[in-house]
Amino acid sequence: MTTTSESFIKPPVFSIIIIGDEILSGKRADKHLPKLIELLGQRGLALAHASYVGDDPTLITQSLSRAFASGDVVFSCGGIGATPDDHTRQCAAKALGQELVLHPKAEALIRERMQDTAREQGTTYEPDRPDNIHRLNMGVFPAQAEIIPNPYNKIPGFSCSGASGGRVYFVPGFPVMAWPMMEWVLDTHYCEFFSQSSQVERSVIVYGAMEAALTPLMEQIEHHHSAVKVFSLPSVDHPEHGRHIELGVKGPTQAVDLAYPALLEGLHQLAAKLGPELVRER
Repeated sequence: MTTTSESFIKPPVFSIIIIGDEILSGKRADKHLPKLIELLGQRGLALAHASYVGDDPTLITQSLSRAFASGDVVFSCGGIGATPDDHTRQCAAKALGQELVLHPKAEALIRERMQDTAREQGTTYEPDRPDNIHRLNMGVFPAQAEIIPNPYNKIPGFSCSGASGGRVYFVPGFPVMAWPMMEWVLDTHYCEFFSQSSQVERSVIVYGAMEAALTPLMEQIEHHHSAVKVFSLPSVDHPEHGRHIELGVKGPTQAVDLAYPALLEGLHQLAAKLGPELVRER
C-alpha cells in the first residue's frame, strides 16, 4: 500500500471535565458538554473525551493530574470561585506541584471589577474591606498560570500546562461566563486547526469477514494516514445486510479522501466481499 503525504496539521485531542456535586446529584443539568461539542464542530474540530467529578478534592486532583499528563487540550468547568466548596484552583496547584499565588493581571482585573461594582451601586470602593480582600482569592492560581479573560464580569479564568504537554483551561461553572471564555481559547490558541476541512465518515459493508482478519489492514491505514480514525461496526442480525462489518474511516475530508481508497484497495487484496458504501457528514 502506498504511503501518502498529508498536507494538513493533525489537531490536538480535545477533552472536558465538568466539576460539581450539583451535576452529579441532578440538581442541575450539565450544559457545558453539548456546548463544547457545538463550539468545536463549528470550527471543524471534535471532542474526544468527557468526564464528571464531584466536589471532592482528592478526586478533582486525580482527574487534573491525568489531564495534565494526557497531552490533550482540556477544558475544566466549575469550582474556581472562592467559597468553601470551590476546590479546583487548589487541586490544580497540587496536581502540578506548584504554589498558589495571586496572579498580578488577575488581581488588577478583579480590583477593576470591584471598582465598577461600587460605581454601579453608588458607593465608595474600599480596597481594604474584608470582603473585597477575600474576592482577590478568585485570582489566586498555580504559580505558572496564564489568565483567560472573562467578558461577562472581568473575573478571569486561568490555564496551566503539565510536564507532558497537557494544557487545561479552567473556566467558571456559569455558562454565561464559561462559553465565551471557551470560544476565546479556541479562537486565540487553536485557530490554525480550524476548518482544515469538514469532518466526514466513509465506510463500506463487508460481508463474511472477521474483525481479527481485518485488524492488520486497519492498523496499516492508521499508520499511513494518521489524521483519520479507522472504525469497524460488526452486526450479527441486521435486517438488510445480515451478518456483516461496517468498515470505514472518519476525520477531515481531505484525509478521508486519501485514506478511504487505500482501505478499499486493502479489502480488494483480501478478496473481501463488499456491499454498499456509506458517507456521513459530521
